[in-house]
Amino acid sequence: MQRLRWPALLAALLLLLGALGAAWYALWKPNVRYSAFGPAYLYIRTGTGYGAVLDSLRKYDLLHDVSTFERVARWRDYPQQVKPGRYLLRPGLSNAALVELLARGEQDTVAFTLDVFKYKPQLARQVARQLETDSLRLRRLLQDNAYLQRRYQLDTTTILTLFLPGPYRLLWTTSAPQFLDSAAATHRRFWTAERRRRADSLGLTPAQVHVLASIVQRETAKKEDKPLIAGTYLNRLRRGMRLQADPTLLWAIGNFGVKRVLNRDKLVDSPYNTYKHKGLPPGPITSANRQSLDAVLKPARHDYFFFCARPGGSGYSDFAATFAEHKRNARRYQHWLDSLGVKR
Repeated sequence: MQRLRWPALLAALLLLLGALGAAWYALWKPNVRYSAFGPAYLYIRTGTGYGAVLDSLRKYDLLHDVSTFERVARWRDYPQQVKPGRYLLRPGLSNAALVELLARGEQDTVAFTLDVFKYKPQLARQVARQLETDSLRLRRLLQDNAYLQRRYQLDTTTILTLFLPGPYRLLWTTSAPQFLDSAAATHRRFWTAERRRRADSLGLTPAQVHVLASIVQRETAKKEDKPLIAGTYLNRLRRGMRLQADPTLLWAIGNFGVKRVLNRDKLVDSPYNTYKHKGLPPGPITSANRQSLDAVLKPARHDYFFFCARPGGSGYSDFAATFAEHKRNARRYQHWLDSLGVKR
């Protein structure tokens, strides 16, 4: 009787060791695949559950063995702890480490560049391409005057002054309100005490600096010309002259592709028509970048009141202190357009 027990005990021990080995294998064997196309990410949308996680792991072939991941996930009670996010799956990550990463919600951030934009829908589309942010929700907030005034002391026209093109780093699950708050934080960091002092010395509010910078930005991409153009417009504002800025006119007619502004364009009925109305337009005509903003805050000091594009397509401008000189410059530019056959 005694001798018969040892084989049974040995078999039980072997079974136990096998179970422990299987458990160790499921827990710690590297399971995340190596990708030749760069880092692999698992996206879990807000409101989805464990089934969506498994579907993504299978669909994008992220693991060597999904069944062992399922086993560990259930041991760790992960199906009841699913958190949305964008998760970086490093090659060779074990099931235990992966489940822990997901259960803790240790998201990887999204680094992206917010490009210059002219219209609110362009902003919403840019953000929605990078984040889970609902573009429709963002567009609605940008049109909610009461919300914008309460939250940012801006309205539906001036809200574009909140956004600075450039690098952002946010969680993929950032919501529309959270994105606006992040843009506001970036705006606050840009507007240092020194920049506010400079704006005040020019008799401008930060929002007005953004509006003027947006015009400067549409006028030229040349870094050297930006302070000259900013100084010209500031001279006109101080003199009480209309800005007569062609980019604001193109905004008013809704066509930024025009290369030749015609007299009939100057008749358009719009508060953005600076040929008709004195002062700055009610809002920016594009999101102004830091270079254009600093050009307004540090304008060139000169006696110019006029400028026009220089013939030849270099992107530079010719400046003038008198209208007679400006007319000569403008005539040379018009003749150059004629030589190219440009009518519009």
